[in-house]
Amino acid sequence: MKIRIKVTPRSSKNEIVGELPDGTFKIKLKAPPVDGEANVELIKFLSKEWKIPKSNIKILKGQTSRNKLIEITD
Repeated sequence: MKIRIKVTPRSSKNEIVGELPDGTFKIKLKAPPVDGEANVELIKFLSKEWKIPKSNIKILKGQTSRNKLIEITD
């Protein structure tokens, strides 16, 4: 399954804000967008929220962008 995500780094807490009209999930993260910290935080957060192993979550596109394409495997 592939999911589009728009990340807002340096927020006060980690949370899923909602879904945008185009189906993209908007997520706030506490981590800053430095040295991939926000990407690591995003994978940890999604793993905890959706109760899936971190190894099943992969960032396909957007390593250095706010807009990311995530792949979740079984």
